[in-house]
Amino acid sequence: MNRDTLHGFVPATVTPFSHTGEIVWEAFAEVLDFLVGRGASAICVAGDNGESWALSAVERGQLVRFAKDRLGDAVPVILGISAPTMDAVTGYIRAAQENGADALLSMPQTYVLKASDEEVMHRFARVSAATDLPVILYNSPRRAGMSLTVDQIARLCDAGNVIGLKESQRDFFHHSHLLDRLAERLSVMTGPSHYILPNFGLGARGFIATGPELISARPSDLAAIARTPGSAAYRTAHRELTTIYETLMRIGTWPSALKAALELIGVPAGVPRDPVLRLGDKDTDALRAMLDGLGRARG
Repeated sequence: MNRDTLHGFVPATVTPFSHTGEIVWEAFAEVLDFLVGRGASAICVAGDNGESWALSAVERGQLVRFAKDRLGDAVPVILGISAPTMDAVTGYIRAAQENGADALLSMPQTYVLKASDEEVMHRFARVSAATDLPVILYNSPRRAGMSLTVDQIARLCDAGNVIGLKESQRDFFHHSHLLDRLAERLSVMTGPSHYILPNFGLGARGFIATGPELISARPSDLAAIARTPGSAAYRTAHRELTTIYETLMRIGTWPSALKAALELIGVPAGVPRDPVLRLGDKDTDALRAMLDGLGRARG
């Protein structure tokens, strides 16, 4: 992958688990087929949606290899490698390289209250030095406990193998300044679903987001819809993206709501892995009502 080929609808896929915690490979195949059928230009495994915190390096490699075997060369596979320690990150990089991953997705060191500027730069320098694979930066303040600044992202662009950024900051000022300064230097992929359409207009090349797979339009059509502000298609897509994202973010422990929503539209997402519990009946009913309101729930 490179900056030009990182674009469009890049879903972070769930990892279907059984009630006893094993990966259900038949279900994973159906999830992959569903996402490609919705127009995915690449697939990200072992991200937040994939319960990365519950996956070993071996399992990450297995997910990559399975996806590559299933999808072939037409759909690149990105592996999430975020972890608190560089030792863990190195193990995930090795799993990616040995199993044919096309790119890596990496936050700064996670689960710390705040990493210093020097520590952030040092981490990404080590990631870049450890692999020739393309690296996609991941800015997720809610997950990492800190936010990359636009200045830091600009400096990280200087690494030869950094091709893009998944931007999950919820401050639209940040998105606006980021795209104004850096849209020509790297492929900016939007995280929050309610920013997808406006960000296309500001220079984003695509999205690695939660919720687009559930909308009525084909997610791969959102770039074209973004070029028609004020149209009925634009208003409908933005309303659905906002409604779905708001609902998924407020229900359950992540990603139990996404898994339940996929099950409700007929996609076998499985159950979460320990310590996350399956969504309860009340929350599932709320999800069903939301999907019914959008005409998306299965009968």
